[in-house]
Amino acid sequence: MEKLKLSLRCENGQRCSPALRRRIKQAALAVLRAEDVPGPCELSVLLTDDEGIWVINRQFRDVDRPTDVLSFPLGETDPETGRYVLGDMVLNVHRAEEQGDALGHGGEHEISYLTVHSVLHLLGYDHVDEGPMKRQMRAREKVIMAALEPDMHTEE
Repeated sequence: MEKLKLSLRCENGQRCSPALRRRIKQAALAVLRAEDVPGPCELSVLLTDDEGIWVINRQFRDVDRPTDVLSFPLGETDPETGRYVLGDMVLNVHRAEEQGDALGHGGEHEISYLTVHSVLHLLGYDHVDEGPMKRQMRAREKVIMAALEPDMHTEE
């Protein structure tokens, strides 16, 4: 059985290309390895745009604006498959590409970073304030991104 079953769905004109699927899966697997999460796991990802994520953000978080990524942890083992179900990730591809371009490292790198960020949330990391939890999460992101893309200088 594979370490990670990735369910990918696209809406609002987003393309579910094999390359994008590979990038998201590689980033999620990098987190699972770094965090010593035993397999097998399952992750559901929705690729959307500003409009799509705005609706979800408003509906589930009562935040009336778009964002780059949302994480909805489940953290249960599916009794039928034995997979640990991490939860759901909603990724705003348009926003990721814009942010990656603005930061000078490109949309692909930003998609990897946002996947790492989201999977860490699904595993219980948080950054509700500027305190130690945020510093711990940022430190883990840097370590994982350095392992995932060793040729990139990351200043996330």
